[in-house]
Amino acid sequence: MKKNVGSIDTIIRVVISIIIAVLIIAKVVSGTLAIVLGIVGAVVLITGLVGFCGLYSLLGVNTCRVKK
Repeated sequence: MKKNVGSIDTIIRVVISIIIAVLIIAKVVSGTLAIVLGIVGAVVLITGLVGFCGLYSLLGVNTCRVKK
């Protein structure tokens, strides 16, 4: 897997995951929506930490800076 998620993108993904987790823990969202958001939050967090996003790969997007 080639890294295609940059550092700013990673920070945004982690922040979004934290916000989703807080909403679920505070019971602002519940039921099916909480489950769906939990899965989305987990996927976003994992792709941010790993540095690879499959959707970016399919769309040809790369937010990772090229080292010269």
